[in-house]
Amino acid sequence: MTTGLPGKPSHMRWVLSRLVFFLPQVRSFARGIAGLHPSKLVFIGYLSYVVIGWIALCLPFVQKGPGVGSLDNLFVATSAMSTTGLSPVSIADCYNFFGQLIILILIQLGGIGYMTLGSFIVLARHTELTPTRSAISKTVFSLPASFKLGEFIKSVIWFTFVIEALGAAALYIIFTSAGVQDCVWSAIFHSVSSFCTAGFGLYNDSFMSFKDDFWLNTVIAALSYLGAIGFIVCLDFWHVLTGRSERVTFTTKIILWATIWLTIIGTGLLFISEPTIQAANPADRLLEAFFQCMSAMTTVGFNTVDIGTLSKASLLLIVVWMVIGSSPSGTGGGVKVTTISAMIGVMRSAMVGSKSVHLRGREIPYGRVITAFAALGFYLTALMIGTYFLQLTERSPFEKNLFEAASAIGTVGLSMGITATLTAMGKIIIILLMFCGRVGPLTFSSAMLGHVLAEPEKPDEDSDLAV
Repeated sequence: MTTGLPGKPSHMRWVLSRLVFFLPQVRSFARGIAGLHPSKLVFIGYLSYVVIGWIALCLPFVQKGPGVGSLDNLFVATSAMSTTGLSPVSIADCYNFFGQLIILILIQLGGIGYMTLGSFIVLARHTELTPTRSAISKTVFSLPASFKLGEFIKSVIWFTFVIEALGAAALYIIFTSAGVQDCVWSAIFHSVSSFCTAGFGLYNDSFMSFKDDFWLNTVIAALSYLGAIGFIVCLDFWHVLTGRSERVTFTTKIILWATIWLTIIGTGLLFISEPTIQAANPADRLLEAFFQCMSAMTTVGFNTVDIGTLSKASLLLIVVWMVIGSSPSGTGGGVKVTTISAMIGVMRSAMVGSKSVHLRGREIPYGRVITAFAALGFYLTALMIGTYFLQLTERSPFEKNLFEAASAIGTVGLSMGITATLTAMGKIIIILLMFCGRVGPLTFSSAMLGHVLAEPEKPDEDSDLAV
């Protein structure tokens, strides 16, 4: 009788026997996963990104110095996948190039959406998407009725690659002129982070040292807006330019209308009322007000001013803009401007006594109104619950906890400086909020509770508002 490890032949037989034994269980598990509702598949998919990223960041050779704790690595992995940008540690000081590359990959995968890259590879091989892939993509992207899913996914990948490449080239020129070290990597990292509205940066002060740099502010804002307004708008305009459509869809009109007005109102209020920028000359003051407004509403999360020093009025404004967020089928978070637009339509209808909801002269389908109300309700519920538990676990003032929770659920990344001082339970709360914000509170709740919301009926393509 032998003891200890078996020899090579017997060891190989043991491995093969285990593989044979587990293969049916693996196949059964795969079939069971494929049969789940798309909301559950999206939940599991993003969770798998987080787990893989967490394990990769825990590897010693991707870290600098004494290393980062497991909980902080999980925090960073979730923040990167959710394109939030909150971090309890310095990315530049705690992770080497390989660690930063892992973070960038998570940002990119989280920005373009679960299974989008894989679906693009399938489509590039001239193969039709499976029903499961199609269902997941329709859950990840909220599209008007006139958009074809396969064409949309291809456009997402190509548009992302082109814009991020152009952004990296522009940032390389800017960083070179400013004497920044590792200009190439810095340009690539910040271009991807900006377009994916992630807010992760390689500078510990975000972009505060560049607050008066017009060109850097402009490039970062352009990348962030292009990511935040969503792929719907970009594909829509491409169809018009190439003659495939005579006009843009109703969804695109609403997105652009809301984005422009939110930018104007937010910038104007910060320019007029924020005391910390009053000493700057009018041009720099306007630039700082615009950048901070843009950062909140696109949910990119960069800052050129110290958020902790802002007045309470400005903080409230930024919280509201973070809650509203960006646009559907984009890289940003929040409840989406189309949802808020639908809510405005409901309020106007109530004021004039109309039984139907109209927005800019067009009727909003009842199913879309219900979806908008549900999304806003779940979002605000998650925000209040998160803030409540932060009040129980943290010693920070209420406004800082509320701001941190709003930033997490909106996947923004702005902070009043309490992220690094969070307790272990506080970090877990923020991790859950960031994950919920990326998956979407409505999808998150559906996946967790096991209930499936009915799909809204599809009206004619021009009156279909994506929410």
